[in-house]
Amino acid sequence: MPQAKANAEASRIFAAYRALPGVPDELVDANGTMRPIWGPLVAYLDGLSPDQIARNIARGEQYLRDAGVFFRNYASGQAERDWPFSPLPVLLPEAEWRVIAEGLIERADLLEYVAADLYGQNRLVAEGHLPAALIAENPEWLRPLVGIAPRSGHFLHFLAFEIGRGPDGRWWVLGDRTQAPSGAGFALENRVAAGRVFSEIYNDLNVFRLAAFFRAFRDGLNGLRGDASIRSGGKVGILTPGPMTDTYYEHAYIARYLGLSLLEGGDLTVEDDAVKVRTVQGPVPIDVLWRRLDAQWADPMELEASSRIGTPGLLAAVRAGNVTLVNALGVGVLESQAMLAFLPGIAEHLNGTPLKLPNIATWWCGQQAELDHVRARAQDMVIGPALATRLPFETGGTHALAGRMRGDGQDLDNWLVENGPGLVGQELVTLSTTPVWQDGALVPRPMTIRVFLARTPDGWQVMPGGFARVGSSADATAISMQQGGSAADVWVVSDDPVPDETMLAQPLHAFARAEPGALPSRAADNLYWLGRYVERTEGLLRLTRAYNARLDESGSSALRAAIKSELAGYGLDPEQPLPQGLIRTLGHAVGAASRIRDRFSIDGWAALVDLEKTMSRMTETVTAGDDAAMAMGVLLRKVAGFSGLVHENMYRATGWRFLTIGRSLERAATMADLLATFTDPAAPTGSLDLAIEIGDSTMTHRQRYAVVASHESVVDLLALDAQNPRAILFHLNEIKTQAEHLRPGGTDAPLSAFERSLLAVQTRATLYSLQDLDAAGLRSLRGDILGLSVALTEAYLL
Repeated sequence: MPQAKANAEASRIFAAYRALPGVPDELVDANGTMRPIWGPLVAYLDGLSPDQIARNIARGEQYLRDAGVFFRNYASGQAERDWPFSPLPVLLPEAEWRVIAEGLIERADLLEYVAADLYGQNRLVAEGHLPAALIAENPEWLRPLVGIAPRSGHFLHFLAFEIGRGPDGRWWVLGDRTQAPSGAGFALENRVAAGRVFSEIYNDLNVFRLAAFFRAFRDGLNGLRGDASIRSGGKVGILTPGPMTDTYYEHAYIARYLGLSLLEGGDLTVEDDAVKVRTVQGPVPIDVLWRRLDAQWADPMELEASSRIGTPGLLAAVRAGNVTLVNALGVGVLESQAMLAFLPGIAEHLNGTPLKLPNIATWWCGQQAELDHVRARAQDMVIGPALATRLPFETGGTHALAGRMRGDGQDLDNWLVENGPGLVGQELVTLSTTPVWQDGALVPRPMTIRVFLARTPDGWQVMPGGFARVGSSADATAISMQQGGSAADVWVVSDDPVPDETMLAQPLHAFARAEPGALPSRAADNLYWLGRYVERTEGLLRLTRAYNARLDESGSSALRAAIKSELAGYGLDPEQPLPQGLIRTLGHAVGAASRIRDRFSIDGWAALVDLEKTMSRMTETVTAGDDAAMAMGVLLRKVAGFSGLVHENMYRATGWRFLTIGRSLERAATMADLLATFTDPAAPTGSLDLAIEIGDSTMTHRQRYAVVASHESVVDLLALDAQNPRAILFHLNEIKTQAEHLRPGGTDAPLSAFERSLLAVQTRATLYSLQDLDAAGLRSLRGDILGLSVALTEAYLL
């Protein structure tokens, strides 16, 4: 303590800090003295120059950019935005965190009891502890699930709570997250980024690690599997709404981190009341799903009929006890702000004592006494929709704040009287502030903390940390990240050294190599089209470069017209220095990759995004001619960099094979089209040399053929040479090699339908003579190759 006080007195950074009057602060106590836990971190910052601090922060931000961490901002048209990282963590002592954890575990048990009662005996409503109207009007109370007990014996397995420190210094629960709690993956990434910023002192501060929490939860999920799933090596799946959700990055990241399968509703099918994953090897059973989509969208047959992201028949599988959903469907009813008005009373009814961690004072206006109370004290409250799940300071639309209407200008009292059952009044929140680094100084900003709980084999476990949402200004309504707020790591600090934790479990048996699981058909489809679109992008870049390189050449007008016609067939206008059709093609590749983020390396994703950003920037600066030709060269090298990363680093499992098949099929089809156009005797002068150039085989042609380019030499090299990685036959052979590994039952099993189609095309190509491959023959071969795409889809991807 004396040392911390001395540090505070000597600190130039702390001396400039000004806590907000009358507001509790995490850095300083009520007397304006620095809390001892902050001393080492502030002293470290004092020892750095402004430039050094900026470099440290940039290191953390660069990690997040390289990792591709983003969230989707609906206010800006669903645009992906970089994760809003606040580099300074929130520090809390272990003893204080223990009190928080005990209170949240008590609350988790309470919520489990309420969920079980609402879908079971319904005593809470019958005995008057919960109003029937409040439950019946909530769209998250799902009637089809009444009377269905979860197979696991529990409704809740993973929870999040929003907490804030009140004016009296105590922590209060601001909101319960039971539906599909998000943010645990972002908390992990925040931890890594903050560790980069403070890498020199992080290990000395005794900060509790997060890995043990996730390892215990993973063990808990695996323990929910049925015997049949365990015997077959079945995995747990994460059920995601898909890449358009605002937290999709987190779903993909957590799936990779925990070794789970990332699945969309369309990946699943229900047969005989059992859930199965559509894979390239046929349906594979799965019986544990960590649900990350809202319940009402889970099954269009019994819930929201318009859902396109759910799985028909999922409720039937739940009803039959053949699948465990984490969390159970229907528990979103617990999230409404109105529930906060009744949970304290239910807790006292059950336990005889108040909750250890109270929630924010809330009054449901569907009861006359409570309505009168809210009307009388409206100036001290925020009033909003009773069934809203947002926090009080996040209320949008029509609401009242401190006695003033916001939204449509109605009279407050009339609004309350007319809409009482649909409204709640909640005590105005004065949130504590935490220091953030802004413009070279520490400044106080309001914050809340999201804390995560997981049900494990040993009971509820609380993540020792979480992430804090920090306001962009002193206004508490600016905490939401959709409103410009940011996210800081939360460090729970011990007085004693803490163990290093990893996700590696202690081995119980002799080592055995784990085989990759079956690849979902959707993932295979996206990998296949990623390969095709990246290869198509490369081919179009080469053609566009060739066009621009010849713009200033006299006598090339006929050849330019032929190139222009070829590009038009792919939807490109070469009169544009960087054609929009080219940007769209690369966009399709990025879109396919974005839907399989859990199967993509950080470097591979970063390379693809860098290519897209570079192309986007070039549209504003590139001019036609040599400038555009040089730009195409830069982009080609970036495409090659991405392809090289994939080739060198991607595990040779089923996913890589579909990516390779897509790449080879596109290259073979594109080459057949190119040769049909530019080896035709009617093609303009220079066409043969152009074909060799586009095929990136100029040096090989010179070495192999001591003659000027001819129809025979070009077709031989780019169509029939099985050793040339640009030749059609090379890629048909490559597809055949990969298809053999996809064969059900292994390479000794009978040929699949796709392989039979492929063998016919490959055999014809092998037997072709140079005379067979005139323009008509090449176009026929191209049609056969594209037909293989249909056969592949029918065999594996539907």
